[in-house]
Formats: sequence, C-alpha cells, structure tokens
Amino acid sequence: MKREENVFKYLVGILVYLIVTMAVGCIASCSYSGAQYNKSIDKAEDLMDINADSALSLLDAVDLSELKEDSIRAKYVYLKAYGHLKKNRSMISDSLISYAHNYYRGKDKVRDVRSGIAFAWYRFWTGDTPGAISLLDSLASMSGVSDSLKIQALRIRVYLGVAEYQGAPLIPFAKRLYELETDSMRKIEARYMLLTGYEYANHLDSAIHIIDELIDYAGKNKWGDKHFLFEMEKAQLLTEVGRNSESDLLIDKIFKTGGSDNGAADLLHFQHAINALNTGDLTRASKHLAKADSLAIRLHGDNATFRSYSNLLHSIIDFKKTGSVKLIHIASLNNRQDERFNRMKASQWESEKGALLQQSRALALKSESRHKTVVILVIILVTLVILGFAAWIIISRRQRERENEERIEALQKMVDEYMSTPSATDSELTESSALRSAMLKQLGIIKMVAETPTEQNREMLRKISSIDGETNGELVDWQKVFEMIDNLYSGFHEKLHARYGDSLNQKEEQIIVLMMAGFSTKEISVITGQTASTIYVRKSSIRKKLGVPEKEDIVRYLLNQNND
Repeated sequence: MKREENVFKYLVGILVYLIVTMAVGCIASCSYSGAQYNKSIDKAEDLMDINADSALSLLDAVDLSELKEDSIRAKYVYLKAYGHLKKNRSMISDSLISYAHNYYRGKDKVRDVRSGIAFAWYRFWTGDTPGAISLLDSLASMSGVSDSLKIQALRIRVYLGVAEYQGAPLIPFAKRLYELETDSMRKIEARYMLLTGYEYANHLDSAIHIIDELIDYAGKNKWGDKHFLFEMEKAQLLTEVGRNSESDLLIDKIFKTGGSDNGAADLLHFQHAINALNTGDLTRASKHLAKADSLAIRLHGDNATFRSYSNLLHSIIDFKKTGSVKLIHIASLNNRQDERFNRMKASQWESEKGALLQQSRALALKSESRHKTVVILVIILVTLVILGFAAWIIISRRQRERENEERIEALQKMVDEYMSTPSATDSELTESSALRSAMLKQLGIIKMVAETPTEQNREMLRKISSIDGETNGELVDWQKVFEMIDNLYSGFHEKLHARYGDSLNQKEEQIIVLMMAGFSTKEISVITGQTASTIYVRKSSIRKKLGVPEKEDIVRYLLNQNND
C-alpha cells in the first residue's frame, strides 16, 4: 500500500512539474525569441558593411511574424533590403521597405538615408525608375548628412541617370559625386559618368575634354584595357561632333596598337561604317559594315544588341543607294527591340520567381517548424492526459481500498464481538431481545461480506458460519440463516416452505429469504455463489411459480399472503 502511495505521489509530482515547465517554457520561449531575434538583427547590422552575405544569413533565420515591436520590425526590413541592394540581388520581395523608410524618416539620419536608398532601388526593380530618381534626388540634397552616406545616394542616382539617358539633370549630381569620391578608381568612374551626362546633354566639347583627361590618366598609369576603351569612346565622340576623319585616324591607331583581331574589332569597323556614311562614301560604309557583321558573329555569336544597330545602318545605306526603305529592315529592327524587351521581362520574371521560391521555402520551413511544435504540444498534452488518468485511477483505487479497510475493520470488530459473546443458555435464548440482537449481528456480518466480497472476507464468513454448524462448502450455513429469518421476520421461511415447498427449490428459497432481509441482487449472487444474471432468471421463475404479478414486489406479495 505504501509503495502504491509513493508511486501516486511520484506521478502527481511529474504532472505538476510538466505543467509548470510548459508554462515557464512558453513564457520564456516567447520572450527569448524576441530578445534573440533582436540580438541577431543587431549583429547583422554590425556585419552588413563587412560581410553582407553573413549578415543576410543571420536575417534569413529571423521570423518576421515574430517581431512585434515596430522598431525591431523596421530595422529587420531595412537591413534585409539594404543587404539585397549591396549584393545586387532581386528586391521583388522587399515591398515592406517603404514602411521602414517612413519609420526612420526624421528619427535616424543614417537609417533614413540607407533605407531611402534601398527603397529607391526597390522602385527601380519594380519598374518605377522616375520614382526612384526622385527619391534619390531628395536624399542627395539632405542637409546634415555625412559625405560617406551622401556618396551612396549619389552613386545610385548617377547610375540611374545614365541608364535613363539623362543629360543636363545628371551633370550636377555627377560633378558632386566626383568631388566627394576619395578613391582614385571611384573618381575615374564618377568622371566617366559626368562625361556621359555631357554627351547626352549634347555638350560634346566638354565630353571630349574629359575623355582626353581619362586617356592621359590611363596611359600614365598603364591601364591598357581602360586606355583602349577610352580611345574608342573618343572616336565615337569625334563622330558625334562631325570630325569623321579624326575619328577614322584614331580607329586606325587603335587597330595598330591592339591588332586587327582585338575584342572590339566589330565595333571599330561599325564606327568606320558610320564615318563613311557621314561623308557619303556608301561603298566604304557597306564594306566596313559587312566586316563588322562578320566579326560580331565570330566574336560574340548572335548578339541581338549589335544586330539592332547593324540593321538600322543597313536600312540607311539601302535608302541612300536606292531611295527606298525596305520593310524587312524595319521589321528586323523592331523584332530585335521586341526580343530585347522580352529578354528583359523574362529576366525580371526569373528574378521574381526566384524571390517567390525563396519566400515559399521560408514559409515551408516555418510551417514545418510550427508542425513540429504542434506535434510536441500534442504529445505533451496526451502525456498529461495519461498521467492525469493514471492519477485518477490511483486516487479512486486508493479511496476504494480505504473504504474496504474501514469495512474490514468494522467486520473484524463485529466478528470479535460475536466470538467473544458467551454461549447462551436455553433460558437466555428465549429472551427475544438478546436473540434478535445476536441474529442481527450475524446477518450484518453476512451483508458486510456481500458488499465487499474479497477472498479474505469470504474465508472469514465461512469460519464464522462453521462455528456451530456445517456450511458444506458454501459461505453460510443455510439452516441457521433460515432460522434467523424465521426469528427476525415472524416465521417467514417456515410459512414460505409450508406453502410453496413443493414448487420452489432450495436455491429459490435462499433467494427469497435474502430478499426478505434486504439483500440486493449483487449481494444475493455473492452469498448464493451464482451470477447476477442467474439471479434475475430465478426471480422470473419464482414469479411464475408463485403467481406474482409482473409489477408487484415478490416479498410484499408474500407478506400480504401471510397476513391474509
């Protein structure tokens, strides 16, 4: 008993421990997630300028839906978009960058500018280049911003201005960028962007002046590739200002220095063809254009961009020669433009698809994590239910055992009293009160055993019944029981046997006298050694033999007959 009680206490202890652990774990996990996520985001911010890939890896492990505070949420969104910008990755998935930029506006100039740059780049990715340029203009003109921040905004502003073929609007930004850049290579890039601005603005003399500076600088620093490219750029500018012969001389010089089979030979012959066309030499123009077409295919394969220019020049030469325009050239030119546009859209679609796949993978991982959490919670819940059920069983069993112990103690007390009672003389037994008390005690013992029919109680009842009689293997001495019933209930059994002894068998008489003493069907089945279903069958048989109506109690019916 003590062992089972200890087991019960142990199970209850586990149950309480699990409930407390779950509660504390849930609270701790929620607070820990927020604190840990914020720590990861801060670490990503520290790494962003050193190693953007590592920073983005840290951010990828953060679940945006778990970020409840606006400040942490804005910081995460801003850093994610800024990292994509630094690595030149797709920004299709960074639509929330506008939220971060609005949050930092007027609060934190560094994050305001950087989130603004990322927002502008997002607009460019989604096709709103004018909106991106407008936003960058406002960022570049902000006061109180460090040069290092302003340079970042200016670089992208100038880059987008060149991409949009801006002229005059681009020049002041390119000049400002050139002034702020400290790295020599960055300054050269800024100077080249300024040259492009002058070219698009048709300030060609200023453009030629800058290209001469760049050619001299590349020559002094022995930048062979840069020197080659800058001379090609100058040849094109000379053509633009109508100095075709100077352009041809410079192209011949480039061929002499770089060889007739250099990587840009097709473009150089193409420039020769334009110069020849400008001077009216159609034969030379056709010759150089054919050479350019042949070299372009050999050097670069089927290059759609080159063919779009080449087809246009073929159309002009044909028109000059024949005075008519061929539809095939116009259609070819248009098809090349369509092809280029479709490729651009396909590239954008692939980028969007990649972003969506990345988001899908993130959602799948999140869903899998939540599924595992649910499974764990279900397992814990089932465990708690099982433990609770086990505790309930143990408590119920313990309660029943306590009740049984109390009954056994009471039964033992009654037995002890019965055993200690001195043998009554004939004169004493005639006293009705003493006789009745003794019989009630014995009948009470029988009923107690019937209520709690353990093997220990059964054996005790057999011993009591065999004190002054024979049980013949049964629990009680039925002759004594019949005598008790007759003495307690005015000769009930004697009258029953006299009237129905021929009809009723012994088992049926036993059932009737126990019913008279107030025993239940279950208790009768214990004392008579029969199943409860057998007792029900015998009761039905008794009704038929005695002629008891269906709805009338058997004992009441017999008592009424005795009274009659």
